[in-house]
Amino acid sequence: VKEVASLSLVSSACDVVSAAYASTKESHPCLRSVCDAAEKGVQSVTEATASCVQPVLATLEPHVAAASEYASKGLEKLGEKLPLLQKPVEQILSDTKELVSSRVADVKDAVSS
Repeated sequence: VKEVASLSLVSSACDVVSAAYASTKESHPCLRSVCDAAEKGVQSVTEATASCVQPVLATLEPHVAAASEYASKGLEKLGEKLPLLQKPVEQILSDTKELVSSRVADVKDAVSS
């Protein structure tokens, strides 16, 4: 999970979503109270679950480590095949806009010829 979260694409997407969430909470007082209540509920459930799950996780540690290593190798291969994962969302959007603009210009030139 840490490796996936550290990918530029995922990290920047989380930043964008977080900024939008914070902005929405600031702009809409009614939503702020709903979001605050939801956050407190999630925090309570997380704390309760963590204390119950901890003994199970300790037992499963060798299996979790093996799965983590396997997932890490798969993620590494995926990163090699999809270099897009190493780019932030803003760069991907910018590159896409440039590509579309270039293609539209090419079509315009072809039609006018």
